[in-house]
This record gives sequence, structure tokens and C-alpha cells, in this order.
Amino acid sequence: MTLPDINYLAVVLAALSAFVLGGLWYSPLLFARAWVRLNGFNEEELKKNANMAMIFGGAFLCNLVCAFVFAWFTTGVTDIADGASFGFATGLGIVGFSFGLNYLFERRPFALWLINAGYFTIQFTIFGVILAAMG
Repeated sequence: MTLPDINYLAVVLAALSAFVLGGLWYSPLLFARAWVRLNGFNEEELKKNANMAMIFGGAFLCNLVCAFVFAWFTTGVTDIADGASFGFATGLGIVGFSFGLNYLFERRPFALWLINAGYFTIQFTIFGVILAAMG
């Protein structure tokens, strides 16, 4: 199997866009307080033993892999509306509902699913727009 031509700059920009979105989505401006409460965390626990370099480095690596694989699956998509549609379907239909399956068995709150699945739905939609626009 050979890899298709992938715009690596678009992949990096898509991965970086996840940081911008995550910074806003999981900030006190939007869902930080609810996310902390629904996970049963408290602010002190989150700050204690937090290796932020590892967390953010690992998060970037995960986003980079997700963006690369999504670019691979959507090679040839250059229409922005199609890219957004594929991203939305991937974010909600694959990632979001995969979370939903685990959340059901783990008996996690529906509101937490809405926050996390919402983030990935928007994240992959943005991936689709960036990759199609730069495709």
C-alpha cells in the first residue's frame, strides 16, 4: 500500500487548529467548569503532578496523527463543503459515538459526552475545511 499525496502543511495547520479550538472549548469561557465537575476533578488535583509539557506535547502528537489519517482518508477532497461534511460525519458519527459507547458502559454523564463529542465534531469539521481548502 502506498500513501497518497498529502499536504503536510495542511496537516500541521489542522493539528494546530485543534489546540486553538481546545483552548477555547475547555476554557472557563465555555466548558472548563462543567468538564471539571462532570469528571469529578477539582482544580487542585488537576494542577498537582501535572506535567504540562508531556500533556500538551502528547496532545499535539495525537492531533497530528488524527489530522494525518483524516487527510489520508479524504485525499482528493477539495470542495470545502464536502470536507466539512466528511469532518462532521467523522467527528460525530465515528469519534463522538465511539465515546458514547464507552460513556454508556462507564455510566458517565450525558452532559460530559455532549462537551467531548461536541469538541471532536467541531475539530474534525475544521480539519475537513482546512484540508479541503489546501488540497
